[in-house]
Amino acid sequence: MFILRDQSKHTNLGRLMEKYGSKLLGTSYKDPITSFSHFQNFSVQRPEDYWSIVLKELSVSFHEAPKYILDTTDKSKHGGTWFPGSVLNIAECCLLPRTHPRKEDNSVAVVWRDEGCDDSNINHMTLKELRERVMLVANALDAVFSKGDAIAIDMPMTINAVIIYLAIILAGFIVVSIADSFAAKEIATRLRVSKAKGIFTQDFILRGGRKLPLYSRVVEAAPYKAIVLPVIGNDVGIQLREQDLSWKEFLSSANHHPRSNNYIPVYQPVESVINILFSSGTTGEPKAIPWTQVSPIRSAADSWAHIDVQVGDVFCWPTNLGWVMGPCVLFFCFLCGATLALYHGSPLGRGFGKFVQDAGVTILGTVPSIVKAWKSTECMKGLDWTRIKSFGSTGEASNVDDDLWLSSKSYYNPIIELCGGTELASAYIQGCPLQPQAFGTFSTASMATGFVILDENGIPYHDQACVGEVGLFPLHMGASERLLNADHDEVYFKGMPMYKGMHLRRHGDIIKRTVGGYFIVQGRADDTMNIGGIKTSSVEIERVCDRADECILETAAISVAPVDGGPEQLAIFVVLKKGSSIEPDKLKLLFSRTIQSNLNPLFKVNYVKIVPEFPRTASNKLLRRVLRDQMKHELSTRSKI
Repeated sequence: MFILRDQSKHTNLGRLMEKYGSKLLGTSYKDPITSFSHFQNFSVQRPEDYWSIVLKELSVSFHEAPKYILDTTDKSKHGGTWFPGSVLNIAECCLLPRTHPRKEDNSVAVVWRDEGCDDSNINHMTLKELRERVMLVANALDAVFSKGDAIAIDMPMTINAVIIYLAIILAGFIVVSIADSFAAKEIATRLRVSKAKGIFTQDFILRGGRKLPLYSRVVEAAPYKAIVLPVIGNDVGIQLREQDLSWKEFLSSANHHPRSNNYIPVYQPVESVINILFSSGTTGEPKAIPWTQVSPIRSAADSWAHIDVQVGDVFCWPTNLGWVMGPCVLFFCFLCGATLALYHGSPLGRGFGKFVQDAGVTILGTVPSIVKAWKSTECMKGLDWTRIKSFGSTGEASNVDDDLWLSSKSYYNPIIELCGGTELASAYIQGCPLQPQAFGTFSTASMATGFVILDENGIPYHDQACVGEVGLFPLHMGASERLLNADHDEVYFKGMPMYKGMHLRRHGDIIKRTVGGYFIVQGRADDTMNIGGIKTSSVEIERVCDRADECILETAAISVAPVDGGPEQLAIFVVLKKGSSIEPDKLKLLFSRTIQSNLNPLFKVNYVKIVPEFPRTASNKLLRRVLRDQMKHELSTRSKI
């Protein structure tokens, strides 16, 4: 899948390259397609020049301009200091009209529809209406919380969730992102680590006409003040604790303000924390990753360059503010001038597909497991998705057959794959509209991103076909500089080699570079797994599985990709206590129940294997990689029978 040379000049990157290519690359510049790799390399070698140009393409306005783009004088900072001296409010940048990218007060900022209302009109909110609503909530926040408080959001990604997210940042507070699928224990951990002072949630979650509990999980998690939104109507459908407020009561607290729909943003240095997100590590406790105001700029710039988000696009990506893609999608749209499209319900059914059709979505983001469900149920049959110019995919490995089916829904338009992390606020490898795209692969390193592939001895391969661990160049604008509950240097830099004077940054992926120069992610170098698009650690899963039955001595959790490709599947190896006996199928049921109740209801156990003992190192460290290889071999043998 590729575009013609003339079409390439109308993409964001193509337009930029046509304008600056000859000046920056000299006589070697030919056209956007021929010179793309050269320009990507230029963006890595001269990041100050690249970012000074790209910043002008985004809806970013500094209250106090940066002294310069990048300061590398402090050698203790591996990633340098970006935009030193600058002051802004990134939420205000999302909400103000602008000439370039063109955003006007009457521009449609958000469109949405509720599940079950498939034949109703699409709801619209203009930029001015969104700004006034955000400012109303910001005034209410000032009446209820103290400046600088961390405030959690644990609810589906609805129009109100987006308003709350922007209001928290506009008013100088910090968002704590919690996924609405988490069990009470996981909610409690994130509230404790972030030191949150309150939480926005819903009384219930509505899925397929069924009410699923949410507020009750928040109550079980912690005694912090909760502001509770109704999933239906204007009044919450559950009795609240004394310290909690209904959404209606919360908004009324802004009435004391003479101009409740007006608010002066809190301007802060660019390095100020705006959002605390979580990514599972291998220690059992999720890593708390602070996003600064640099992070959204990086997210938006990547979508501008690689997904080609433009003014007039309608962008839909079913996700949640508790996962990195939630905040990313918000900034993709509002900093690039696109319209954000939200479906208040499950993305698995025809109702979501009809919303995509009726809203005129032009860019549709997906997770491979969702695409697999659409294809197998044929629920999207007969719908018109031909306004979609490109698809996005992230979270887990794609299946080529599923990708082919998805692409066929809109003239075989490209699927742009993204692979990155919460700690990067972006992807490090992606697709690009200026290159031919192959299903299930990544065609390039992200703009202004450099990396090498390391062999088992930490020596970088050259440009040949190879498989190894990724080592990222440390100057990655938007990447994390600290963790709230772990040693950042130990997690991301300790033990990584030097390369051309740079201390490489750890990401943890094992990737393959093909003969044709494409990249395929082959799993994790550590024991972090990716189950259903959610990164989790083996330790977390083993902790709950060890307690599932008295006959269990110990467990080991690993993930493997199916032989024919697709999302990783969860396998549990078990060593039983001496003299104990139990059937694997019974254990499979027990493990699924305990994982879903204690960790995440979206996780599914695919395989259980009882073994006499686990392979270990001389220091007694569990060799999960050996177990993973055993399971791969067993699945491969099964597929041949």
